[in-house]
This record gives sequence, C-alpha cells and structure tokens, in this order.
Amino acid sequence: MVHIRFEGRSYDIAEPQLGVTTGMSDTAIKQRLAQHFDVSQDRLQSYIVDRRPSGDLIVRPEAVYG
Repeated sequence: MVHIRFEGRSYDIAEPQLGVTTGMSDTAIKQRLAQHFDVSQDRLQSYIVDRRPSGDLIVRPEAVYG
C-alpha cells in the first residue's frame, strides 16, 4: 500500500494501481504518483518516501520545523 499526503489530503493507493514495484527508486515512485495525480513531477520533488518494515510506503511533504 502507498500512503500519500498530497495537497492537504491523505490517500491510500494499492501499489499495482500505481505500477509501483518493490525496489523502485524514490524518483520512479514520485513519477508514478505525479502521473496518478496528473501533476508535474516537480510538485513532488521535496516529498519524502518512507519505506516501512511492513512493506508499505509513506510519501509525504518534507517536515519543516521552527
């Protein structure tokens, strides 16, 4: 499962629906998400891809503190 926080909303999308496979690079995952949301890949450039031990992916904006 890919969990993404994009433009203030949370989405859960099955990996096969996005064409995401094990071992894909962060850049390739962001590219698939940009295609899914029909936006430029630049919009996801600063996003973080967090690979969980369960195999799920969490894609979120970079956290800015202070």
